[in-house]
Amino acid sequence: MENYDFSGKVIVPFCTSGGSGVGASASNLEALTEGAEWLSGTRLSRDSSHEAIAEWINSLGLDVTAQ
Repeated sequence: MENYDFSGKVIVPFCTSGGSGVGASASNLEALTEGAEWLSGTRLSRDSSHEAIAEWINSLGLDVTAQ
């Protein structure tokens, strides 16, 4: 990651897990991506519905719409 130019990029960390969350992974990766804007991430469980995931994506305020 330290070899890629993240200037002007938006990064939204997420993970899929049955239990643990994003933890320190996001902050560790953020340190390697100078110039990027990091939004708050989330953990998506195996039983997350399509609707719940789309709602989370749409709540991020990005120029995308999940359906």
